[in-house]
Amino acid sequence: MIASSWLVGLAVFVPAVAAVLILGLREHPDVREGVTLVASGVVFVCVVVVVQRVLAGEAVGLGMGTLVPGVAFAFEVDALGALFALLASGLWIVTSLYNIGYMRGLNEHKQTRYFASFAASIATTLGVAFAENLVTLFVFYELLTVVTYPLVVHDETEEARVAGRKYLAYTFCGGIAVLAGAVLVYWLSGTTAFVNGGIAGLEGAGVGLLRVVFVLLAGGFAVKAAVMPMHAWLPDAMVAPTPVSGLLHAVAVVKSGVFGVARTILDVFGPELMHALSMHVLTAVAAGGTILVASYIALHKDNLKRRLAYSTVSQLAYIVLGLTVLHSTALVGALYHIPAHGFAKLTLFFCAGAVYVETKKKYISDMAGVGRRMPFVMIAFGVGALGMAGIPLLAGFASKFYILTGAIAMDQWLIASVYVVSGVLNIAYFWPVVSQAFFETSNEHDPKPLIENPLGGQAPRDALRSITPLTDEANVAFQRPALGRETTWFMLGPIMVTMIGSIVLGVATDTAVFMRLAELAIEAVMPA
Repeated sequence: MIASSWLVGLAVFVPAVAAVLILGLREHPDVREGVTLVASGVVFVCVVVVVQRVLAGEAVGLGMGTLVPGVAFAFEVDALGALFALLASGLWIVTSLYNIGYMRGLNEHKQTRYFASFAASIATTLGVAFAENLVTLFVFYELLTVVTYPLVVHDETEEARVAGRKYLAYTFCGGIAVLAGAVLVYWLSGTTAFVNGGIAGLEGAGVGLLRVVFVLLAGGFAVKAAVMPMHAWLPDAMVAPTPVSGLLHAVAVVKSGVFGVARTILDVFGPELMHALSMHVLTAVAAGGTILVASYIALHKDNLKRRLAYSTVSQLAYIVLGLTVLHSTALVGALYHIPAHGFAKLTLFFCAGAVYVETKKKYISDMAGVGRRMPFVMIAFGVGALGMAGIPLLAGFASKFYILTGAIAMDQWLIASVYVVSGVLNIAYFWPVVSQAFFETSNEHDPKPLIENPLGGQAPRDALRSITPLTDEANVAFQRPALGRETTWFMLGPIMVTMIGSIVLGVATDTAVFMRLAELAIEAVMPA
């Protein structure tokens, strides 16, 4: 049996090696994508075994020397890191399949660079999840910025380059703040290692200096978590291909920011010191304002991906706001919202990408009738939207219920009201998409006529000819040669998997491994 420590290293090493191999397979796309799928499967198996050992109470880690005297370059997997790693590695598999359908469906350029960057992104994300201390986390946090940059600028247009420069400017500035905070933590306590409940050596420092350290760390991580006003890079990054948007919003980049905020609150400062410094109040104001303002902005966005972007800004702030409640139940809910949001939001982005590949539509106002052409896709979109709104039997409801329960137990009624109002706003900005898709018909000027078909079905060529000449555009939209009728199964399959995952996390909450990991993480921080 492979030792747990080597499994941790292997989980990070395999996608890094895969990225290099992919770069050498430019002329062999099938082999290139085979490497992607095999690597994603191997990584997921490694992470699953590590998660099992974490659940069994084993210490799982890997030392790799020192970065600077007194600071180890090391991995140590606890329940919080295992939760993040399981989400990232699991969703990489379905995203890899989806990537094949999306990139080939649009005949995208630079596919080799794209797949290599994707693999490198997962390697650095797992490095963030497994980091034993602030400095190791910082290293992988910054590497994540570097390897995701080619994905943001993939289109190589001026708009993409501007978005890429903004992405680098924001996230590198956030990284500098994190490094400064880590240096101060080491200076004050003599360590940067994460400790459940907070680093004891910080308690003797001055209140003013500790508040500065918290602002540097939490503020630096909040850049990637897209807490306002540090969010502007995220909507602009929507110029990237849709699977990249899913990676940025549901799996890697933004979740690494939220993960960093959670580490800062739970394992650097700890709930008791947070309360003594009153920094949870400042954080709650920033997160609560982000939830409401981002939801309001989303109402006014016609571009579907930008609407989803502002939805992400709001939903990430759900997690941050839940962490500020400093009640065990709310903290569990906040951590559970990491996978709950991941599955639901990835479903939404997958659906948006499938619609674009098959119809070339990206504006909500142009999507009248698309639900009748692509019923499975748009039903999945509806399920994801309901999950984001916190409707019962879906994952979003379970996480928000826990947060609300904790907030009420702490008499924090204002925080509870923010979640309720935001749920209403979620319905308000998602309903027009569903309404357009299923309950409206195309205008006469729409070149692609509305076709009534069985669920998942495809209009026969003769039916299309009888309504309008079968143009090249219509042929692409309705006659794609794939097993999936409304879109290729490389895209439809992952959509169904993430949709079902969102349902399972809502229905089987008590038995979900993510919930158990969230509970273990908080039990370690706030023992009963």
